Amino acid sequence: MALLGYLVFLAFPLLWLLSTAFKPPVELATAHPTWLPERPTLDNFRQAFDEQPLPRAAANSLLTAGCAAAISVLVATPMAYVMARHRSALTRAATGWVVVSQAFPFVLVIIPLFLVLKEARLIDEPAGLILVYVVWSLPFALWMLAGYVRAVPREVEEAAAVDGAGRLRTLVSVTAPLLAPGIAATALFTFITAWNEFFFALVLLKSPQKQTMPVVLTHFIGAEGVADLGPLAAAALLATAPSLVLFALIQRRITGGLLTGAVK
Repeated sequence: MALLGYLVFLAFPLLWLLSTAFKPPVELATAHPTWLPERPTLDNFRQAFDEQPLPRAAANSLLTAGCAAAISVLVATPMAYVMARHRSALTRAATGWVVVSQAFPFVLVIIPLFLVLKEARLIDEPAGLILVYVVWSLPFALWMLAGYVRAVPREVEEAAAVDGAGRLRTLVSVTAPLLAPGIAATALFTFITAWNEFFFALVLLKSPQKQTMPVVLTHFIGAEGVADLGPLAAAALLATAPSLVLFALIQRRITGGLLTGAVK
């Protein structure tokens, strides 16, 4: 019963967003809203595309989130392997720093981060935002992938060493394929985090043509704080779709057995 209540709690915002996106203005303004639109319409979607450059914003978000996820996984995989396989005072200190760094609030780092990127001429550049996302997501990626590396039996790597494989060859040809579910899960969460991130994108990107989807969504709220609810819901629904589709495509790899047949 508790699990059912939790699932309803999670699904309610998405279902309400879906219903609102298809409601005409008359139903949105009523004092007694209904669960389902009585006269579904696509006008909110047409108006959203007319008012804001949603395709361009989606392309910007896809670029920054995709690059951040790919770079984070490429950098974190060998680092996580070292942290998991070579226990020392240095790796323990690195693990502790990874945990502590997750407690830093965005507001604490935004000013020095802005100054550093300004000196590097990366303000209002997608490369600067990608760099920020990579640095911010690396601790989580390291922590997550290190757990997957520890789950890989050492005997598998020892067998590869007996066959003459070096450490790099073992990591690429033996360990990395076994880490595929963990790599997929890490890439997914990194992508979703970067796709949904708002604060850094708002501060670091000034040009309208470079803004990401979360920033563009705020343009549906007027100067007086009144939201254009129908188009906003339609645009927010479109912004949510890529994360859902990506998760649906790779969820079998995430939930599949990590080491099915590995020892064999």
